Formats: sequence, structure tokens, C-alpha cells
Amino acid sequence: MADMEPTETEAPPRNRPHQYAVLALLGGILVFYAIRARVLDRGDLIFFGVLVPSIILHEVSHGAVALLFGDRTAQEAGRLTLNPIRHIDPFWTIILPAIMVFYTGRAFGMAKPVPVNQGRMRSPRNHGLLTSLAGPATNIVLAAVALAVFRWGGPRGTMAEVVAIFGLANVILAVFNLLPIPPLDGSAVLERFLPVRWLTPYLQLRRYSFFLFIGLFLLAGDLLGRVLNPAVELWFRLLLAT
Repeated sequence: MADMEPTETEAPPRNRPHQYAVLALLGGILVFYAIRARVLDRGDLIFFGVLVPSIILHEVSHGAVALLFGDRTAQEAGRLTLNPIRHIDPFWTIILPAIMVFYTGRAFGMAKPVPVNQGRMRSPRNHGLLTSLAGPATNIVLAAVALAVFRWGGPRGTMAEVVAIFGLANVILAVFNLLPIPPLDGSAVLERFLPVRWLTPYLQLRRYSFFLFIGLFLLAGDLLGRVLNPAVELWFRLLLAT
């Protein structure tokens, strides 16, 4: 599951509680049949379970850093919260991942982006870059904490498995979101160093980048794997190091 770069739009209207219930039920049905069809195993279920808090903390960190730099947009929208309901997008967070897991065995989705407004920051371009990178940085810190707990905290059995997979999920989130492809967080590095005269045409082009990104995910999954695999292998080497 993937998270997106914070946007500069106003917070979307809240979804109604019954919408969450219906969509969660539909998503649950798809996951149930995926399990029965053996598309998902125990490790997959743990992975998806720990992915939710990881994505939430990633999103909240964007808003928290933006607030530090003077932008209160996320706070005013009520998004500086660990309540998962406030970060759920009915289609992208529930339906699409469930459908993709069922049909492809791979998940792609996103939380509702935390709204930020670089124009309210004290140094828009510099602070906007740091706000974007706050998400991957949070995932790296969470992975480091998971490594420390696994190596020196003494978890056993299922708990050790959960801690290891929690760290793995955050490693994947960090590396994935650092790719310099709009609308991922890593694209903020590219945007920061673009000449000012190129920003307007670039931002106009970026409006269509999401469809390109979906196409790359579906058609070039092996390429994505080659990017992520070194980080995954490093994670397991660190876990098992003596």
C-alpha cells in the first residue's frame, strides 16, 4: 500500500459513517475470498495490519511538520490525529487494495492525503521540501525502533514476527515514497531544485502523473521490485545479524 505526497488543496468533505461500514464490509468480503483462494497468507495479513498505523503516522508527520513551519491547514482540517477513520479514503484505502489483492496478489492504495499549503509556510520551497520528506523520515525512524525492539527487546513468537514485519512495512514505505516520481514524496526533491520558471508547467503536468504512476505499478511491477528488493534484503540482514 502506498502513500502520496501532501497536496495543497483544501480538506475534502468528511465521509459519512455508513459509507465506511458498507465499504469496509465489501472490502472484507473481497479479502475473505482472497484468503480462501490462498492469495493471502498469515504474513500478508500481519503486513496489512501493521501497514495501517505506519501510513497514519506517515501522514500525520506531514501535517505536524507543516504546522511547525507555520501552516495550520492540516490542524484546521482535523487531520493531526491518530484516528484511522480521519485518514481513510473509501475507494483508495479500502476498495482498490482489496480488489488488487484478490486479483493480483499485490496491493496498491493510499490514505487520504493530509492537506498542506506551502503558501502559508515561512519559506515555502524549503519548508515544503522538509514537509514532504517528513513522511519517509518517520517511516525510517519507525523501522529503526522496530529493529531495536527485535534485536534487544526480547520479543518471542508471534510478537517477534509482528515487530519484524512492522519494520519491513516501514522500510518499504520509506523507499517507495522516496522515489522521485510524482505524486510520491521524493518528487519534492526534484521540485525544489527546478528553476522557478519551470514550476508552473511542471505542476500542470503533475496533475496527470497519477495515471502514469498507476500504469507503471501495473505494467512494471518487476521494475518496482528491483528498486525495493535491496532495501528488503538489507532489512533482513540487519534483523539476523549476530
